[in-house]
Amino acid sequence: MSRALIETTNLAVNLTPQPIEPSWIIEGNPVAQCCVLSTSADGLASTMVWECSEGRFNWYYDFDETVLILEGAIILENEAMPPTRYAAGDVIFFRDGAHARWRVEGHVRKLAFCRKTQPVWLGFALRVFLKLRKIFLPPGERQATSLMGSS
Repeated sequence: MSRALIETTNLAVNLTPQPIEPSWIIEGNPVAQCCVLSTSADGLASTMVWECSEGRFNWYYDFDETVLILEGAIILENEAMPPTRYAAGDVIFFRDGAHARWRVEGHVRKLAFCRKTQPVWLGFALRVFLKLRKIFLPPGERQATSLMGSS
């Protein structure tokens, strides 16, 4: 099975329902949808388009997520941060273990880069393995690595 070295897509994608956990909803009836654009070969990272209608809800992160707001606006807050408004063009990073209260103003669409963190020792071992492979495997025999899913 071969992997494409470069994959392309467009943000005009078909979104599928991704309901927010009902116990997380604070106010309104927010309707969320998403489309996964790419997934890493190891399944630990993905890129997606996500959108949601107006409402207030909690979100608990069990992965790192970097968000680029494409359309609309949100207000985020938590115990350590006062309500702050973010709109198109803003970038937000949520660390694994974070909690935020979202208030979607009308509608929001975001591009999200999600990554499940691994234990530090595992990342170190992988870097050592890749370094050794680079040293001992002749350049003609190396295969490019890919963060994109199989094609």
